[in-house]
Amino acid sequence: MRILVLLSLLLAAPAFAAPETYRLNAPDSVVGFTYQFQGNPSRGRMPVKAARMVLDLDNVPRSQVDVTLDARRAKAGFIFATQTMKGPEVLHTQAYPEIRFQSTKVTGDLSGAKVQGNLTVRGVTRPVTLNAGLYRQGGTEVGDRSRLIVQLTGSISRAAFGAGGFPGFVDDQIDLNIIARIEK
Repeated sequence: MRILVLLSLLLAAPAFAAPETYRLNAPDSVVGFTYQFQGNPSRGRMPVKAARMVLDLDNVPRSQVDVTLDARRAKAGFIFATQTMKGPEVLHTQAYPEIRFQSTKVTGDLSGAKVQGNLTVRGVTRPVTLNAGLYRQGGTEVGDRSRLIVQLTGSISRAAFGAGGFPGFVDDQIDLNIIARIEK
């Protein structure tokens, strides 16, 4: 009798949802970044080329993120800064046209998470930690998980990736704000 009761409790317990793969809406996804140019804040943008996001919204640590950026199409605010950023002293986009982030560990929950992973810039891979937020896209109803926005924020040292050119003009710290619009 006890076995039947335990079995019925196990069968009645809600099943955990499996992680789900989301596809990227690339035209509406972007990496915004800020940097200090001669002590003044400047902004740039870099398009998201591809993303693989497997999200478990009921067990966030089971989620995985893999984002590839198109460094060749980056804009650093004004033409001189853009050309310099793409040149061999900074990103060297002719040799390294992509930047990639691959998660290794996710902690937290839907109210706030941290994504640890490996960032590769100029062929140099370093561990970074990004703060993550997950939001419903405008026009979706409460509980609708089919169209989401993933926001990843954090800071990196450009010199740590060999992109330290022109240190007298541009500070080392780059602040990131990645917006990925995704759909089931």
